Amino acid sequence: MTLYSTTPMLNKAKKEGYGIVAFNVHSFDSIFWVVEGAAQLYSPVILQTTMGTVKSLGAKNIVEAATAASNYFDVPVGLHLDHCTDYELIKQCVRAGYTSVMIDASMHSFDENVTRTKEVVDLAKSLHVNIEAELGKVGGVEDDIVVDEKDAQKAVPEECVAFVEQTGVPTLAPAIGTAHGIYKGDPDIDFDRIQKIAEIVDVPLVLHGGSAVPDKDVRQCVSLGMAKVNVSTELKNAYSQAIADHFKEYPDQLDPRQYLQKAKDAAIEMVASKIKMVGSEGKLVKPFV
Repeated sequence: MTLYSTTPMLNKAKKEGYGIVAFNVHSFDSIFWVVEGAAQLYSPVILQTTMGTVKSLGAKNIVEAATAASNYFDVPVGLHLDHCTDYELIKQCVRAGYTSVMIDASMHSFDENVTRTKEVVDLAKSLHVNIEAELGKVGGVEDDIVVDEKDAQKAVPEECVAFVEQTGVPTLAPAIGTAHGIYKGDPDIDFDRIQKIAEIVDVPLVLHGGSAVPDKDVRQCVSLGMAKVNVSTELKNAYSQAIADHFKEYPDQLDPRQYLQKAKDAAIEMVASKIKMVGSEGKLVKPFV
């Protein structure tokens, strides 16, 4: 089995009214944990990495690990580079075998965002690699990208239409009030804005900042047209806390097989809860193309 482009995966999800979770992974262990969790629920899944994770683990190594996990558990897996501002790193990941990349030029003007996004579309789309772009600014912290709450801006529906038309991007992440990381208060999701954008834009939409958003709100986002839901902080916190709890209770038990098993259990539990949340349980139908 090879890794899948997320374009047909997300088009299918959008058409049938469910979502696919994209889980940020930070280690080779977590790649296998996420795919095993998806396999247990017969769900397709997207693995995604930040620029920092690619630089830490290596693009080719990540591709090989994701492919091995997909083959071992017999699950359709997409591999996505998230929030990338570096064109050279995008090229590196495409060459290594990533099936989806995000060019994040949302900090620039609309015209500059179009120019930079179109450059990546021209590079990757002919290779059947999905391209994701962001319009507006999602607040919070994602790897080393920081957007203050005061600088967060929601996407304008009419600009979303123009952006997709001018770039040809097959997946769009409009800022609609969510934030990266764990919320200090309740998320301020603009459901009317999501509905308006989904009504006039043909491509699947992406919900960034999916960690700690109430399940009912995520389900409503999916029902309105969000086909991809990103989860990073909640997953990372779950398995990291399991390791911390292990050493708090058993400070002298240093066998990695013991504390990593607890991390794995916590990760799989979190993966299952998010897959059920978006309704992709039992949607493991291959191929997507």
